[in-house]
Amino acid sequence: MASGFFALLDDISALVKASAASLDDVPAQVAKTTGKVSGIVIDDTAVTPKYVVGLDPSRELTIIYQIAKKSLINKLLILSPAALLLGYFAPWAITPILMLGGAYLCFEGYEKVHSMLSKHADVPVESKPVKVITPEELEKERVTGAVRTDIILSAEIMAIAYSQVTEEAFFNQVVVMIAVAIFITLAVYGFVGLIVKMDDIGVHLAQEKFKPATQKFGRSIVNFMPHFLRILSYVGTAAMLWVGAEIIAHGIPFAAHLLHEIEAALADIPALAWFAKATACGIAGLGIGFVVEKVVLLFKKLLSKE
Repeated sequence: MASGFFALLDDISALVKASAASLDDVPAQVAKTTGKVSGIVIDDTAVTPKYVVGLDPSRELTIIYQIAKKSLINKLLILSPAALLLGYFAPWAITPILMLGGAYLCFEGYEKVHSMLSKHADVPVESKPVKVITPEELEKERVTGAVRTDIILSAEIMAIAYSQVTEEAFFNQVVVMIAVAIFITLAVYGFVGLIVKMDDIGVHLAQEKFKPATQKFGRSIVNFMPHFLRILSYVGTAAMLWVGAEIIAHGIPFAAHLLHEIEAALADIPALAWFAKATACGIAGLGIGFVVEKVVLLFKKLLSKE
């Protein structure tokens, strides 16, 4: 009886050791996954601040908290379980879904580039009745719109996260998915909160009660923030095109091989290899986005005729 008990303890000890060794890989897997979704994270960070523009400054952080909370709930309770179930019952569907998500990112990136470069002529707009809503209703609309955009980007993030751990044990998959969901959400919305309040920080530092150097620094922050937000928007757009095209390329053997060849040819200069691959993906992303836009317009025309 005693020997059986000690044998059980040995089994438990071995299991704990194996689990601990397995968990040692989790930080590396989370870091690897975070690198893979960096483009989507940048875009998410660039897009979110617009949802608090024009609202009561005292409500900005509360609104961002509401968006972040719903984003985390979606990742943990809907998107992660969906990815795990899909991976278990229909693993063949992961790559096509990722490629569809990549096509969506290219489409969104192309739309942004197109709107940046297009010069719209002034067209008279028909006057329509103005809908009067309360600040609370406007806030609710903004949060709903932000969450709707976020769930698309979050779905892509969690799908990519799962694609990085398909060969791991189920326990590791769950831990990595949870860790990625929490880390990405905190990183994105923590940084968004900082961006949104930077103007207030600058105004505070520019007060006369501080030293001249501090006041000058505060004014510099206020003057720089509009330029920073514009740069962040450009970086987010470029990241969407680059990441979207790279996701699609990994689902096409020929394209994946071509990207590998580019990296191998410039292996001695890693920074140049990365830039060349990102540039190639960005250009391809514009082309994919252009094609997707034409397909979307065609479907809209067909549906309008019905």
